[in-house]
Amino acid sequence: MGEMLELQAADGHKLSAYKASPEASVKGGVIIVQEIFGLNSHIKDICDGYAKEGFVAIAPALFDRIRPGIFLDYSSEDVTEGIKYKTQTKDADALKDIDAAAKEIAGVGDIAVIGYCWGGSLAYLAACRLSSIQKAVGYYGGQVAQHIVEAPKVPIILHFGDQDGSIPITAVEAIKAKRPDIPVYVYHAGHGFNCDQRASYDAGSAKLALQRTLEFIS
Repeated sequence: MGEMLELQAADGHKLSAYKASPEASVKGGVIIVQEIFGLNSHIKDICDGYAKEGFVAIAPALFDRIRPGIFLDYSSEDVTEGIKYKTQTKDADALKDIDAAAKEIAGVGDIAVIGYCWGGSLAYLAACRLSSIQKAVGYYGGQVAQHIVEAPKVPIILHFGDQDGSIPITAVEAIKAKRPDIPVYVYHAGHGFNCDQRASYDAGSAKLALQRTLEFIS
C-alpha cells in the first residue's frame, strides 16, 4: 500500500517520506507527523490506517536533516536518543518539511496535519503558520501550552491523557482557558496512548480519539 519517496523543502533540503494511498475514492489528505522516534514502523502503520479510511497519507522524515534513516523503538535508550535528535531539529525546519509534504499531495482535497508527541506540538504550529493545510490534530503535544499565545489559522482539535507524566493536567487546563474555541479531549490514559508499540497504549482511548479525528477531518 505504501511507498517511499523524496521531497524537497523550500530551503532546498531533500528528505524522504512515506506515502500510502487509498484503493478506492479519496476523501482528502493527511500529513502524519512523527514522534521523537523518526519515521518508524508505527508512523507507517498510522499512514496505512488512514489510507484504508480513504485518505492519501504522507509522513515526512523530519530527522533527515540530521541524517537519513533514523528509526527508533520505544526503549528508554531510544527515548534518550530521540530527545537528542528532536533538540537538534528546529521547529521552523520541521515545518518546512511538513509544508513540502502538503505540497506533494496538494490536489487530493483538504489536507489535515495529524501529529503525535513532538508531532502534536508541530501540528499546532502548522495550524498557526502554514497556509498549505486546512485542518490540524494534535495528540499529546508537550509544547502546545507554551505556543498557545499563537493563534491557529485553521480549525484544530487536541487530544491529551490525564495520566501523562510529561504533560501536567494544569498545562491542558491552561490551553483550554486560553483557547476555549479549540476542542480539547482528555482521556484516562498516559503519554503515547495511541501507540500500540508502547506500554502506555490504551486501546479504548486510541479508538475514541481516532473516531473523533475522523469525524473532524471528514
